[in-house]
Amino acid sequence: MAKFYVAVITMFDERGNLDFEANRGVYEHLIAGGSDGMVVLGSTGEFFSMTMEQAKEAAKFAVETVKHRMQVFVGTSRMRPEESVELSNYALEQGADGVMIISPYYFKLSDASIEAYYDAIVPKVKGKVYLYNFPGCTGYDLKPEIALRLRRKYDNIAGYKDTVPDMGHTRRLIQMMTDEFPEFEVYSGFDEFFIHNLMSGGAGSIGGLPNLAPEVFARWARDFEDGNFQAVMETQKYVNRMMEFFEICSPFVTAVKYAMHKKGVIPSEYSYPPLVAASKEEQSRVDRLMKDLGM
Repeated sequence: MAKFYVAVITMFDERGNLDFEANRGVYEHLIAGGSDGMVVLGSTGEFFSMTMEQAKEAAKFAVETVKHRMQVFVGTSRMRPEESVELSNYALEQGADGVMIISPYYFKLSDASIEAYYDAIVPKVKGKVYLYNFPGCTGYDLKPEIALRLRRKYDNIAGYKDTVPDMGHTRRLIQMMTDEFPEFEVYSGFDEFFIHNLMSGGAGSIGGLPNLAPEVFARWARDFEDGNFQAVMETQKYVNRMMEFFEICSPFVTAVKYAMHKKGVIPSEYSYPPLVAASKEEQSRVDRLMKDLGM
């Protein structure tokens, strides 16, 4: 089954507190758009800015709000393994469908260090764990060989999100993992690779662009399932153009929040420092792209 999950944004107020009603509006927007599910507290969700208390509040609120109308996964990445264990089990106790954990960032770690980090977490987590590879933010690759060694040790590792610009890396990961573990789920982190991922035997994608137009990605998955490949190709072209949002702001979360605010989906575009609002020039670029995309 083709799945397209949303790496959902997190709404804050001007003081940096969680804006629960605004987050509720985002979740309802995704459900109405036909989303398969969402990942709360991922990179797009600014997990790195949150205290443990905020992260727990966000996880609990998301699960309680969605009420099983779509799947909810929670990013539980913390620099200290014991905190990742604590947050993971808390999210699972609230009813999350699984947790996603990125490897530590800042230092470029050895393969042994990466594996040791997950060794300290995964066996203590009481539910499904998804590994998260994002070399652009961690500074190194969570190699397919590491993932395979970890999966051989821990049955609760259910999948892997691969946020890399090289689809060949993801294809190799899919082949290596599913040859031995056919049910292992591999997701691409960049939206444009959704079909490439599925055609290579993967599970789909977990991307940030469906925050803007969840109906586009829900239809894309449905057309693939139905074998409507002419429509699939047309949506691929549309998504290829949408990928320009990633090039406007750094990080692209700022551009997405501005666009969602302009569409009337969210009441504000606050992020937590160090992120700042889109500049006038960036807003103009977003405006032009939205117009070209018919948004």
